[in-house]
Amino acid sequence: MNASLNTPPEDPERALILAYAPAAGRPALAALLALDEALAQLLRTTSQPAVGQLRLAWWREALAKLDSAPPPAEPVLQGLAANLLPLGVSGASLVPIVHGWEVLVEEEALDGLALARYAAGRGSLFVAAGAALGAQGDPLATGGEGWALADLARHLGDGDEADAARAAARPRLIDALDRRWSRNGRALGALAHRARLDLDLPPDMPSPIGAPKRVARLLWHRLSGR
Repeated sequence: MNASLNTPPEDPERALILAYAPAAGRPALAALLALDEALAQLLRTTSQPAVGQLRLAWWREALAKLDSAPPPAEPVLQGLAANLLPLGVSGASLVPIVHGWEVLVEEEALDGLALARYAAGRGSLFVAAGAALGAQGDPLATGGEGWALADLARHLGDGDEADAARAAARPRLIDALDRRWSRNGRALGALAHRARLDLDLPPDMPSPIGAPKRVARLLWHRLSGR
């Protein structure tokens, strides 16, 4: 399985959502999203599963080593070391994010079990971000899983695997967004809201990033936590 998952370079909604994070934790959230984007880029530019596994193994080891050694000359790792580790989030706790992405390299077909593994791994980014932001009582794991699955579904487009990812994402996002998010967690809640907005679009329709109704929904979440 080799899905092309990458964030558009120009994303005004992402900048808006980052502004929702507490100022002290904003660079940490940006560093985590940069990690996610780097892993997406890795898969996008890797056509051979064996090569992808080797490259992901390098990231696993590099993240774990952040807890015991200075980061190498790699911008994403340096950003994590500078902005995330001082807030008490370990490099080892980020390794499951890589495990999530590995599912897309290891599995020839994405069945329910594979999708659950992917969601739990990549979605753990929300848990790490919540710890950095000081979010309390928010449905971080559920929201992160729904966010990860919805993004995967959008990039898979049509087909049984995309339909399965959508079907798995929807109840997770409904559950996560049926609650009031804490002020410190609202940047993550906004990411989950954006994923749900994307999930409701036809599979072949590009996300209307920056559309007034979408921005208004994200702003309402910032104000209300809903």
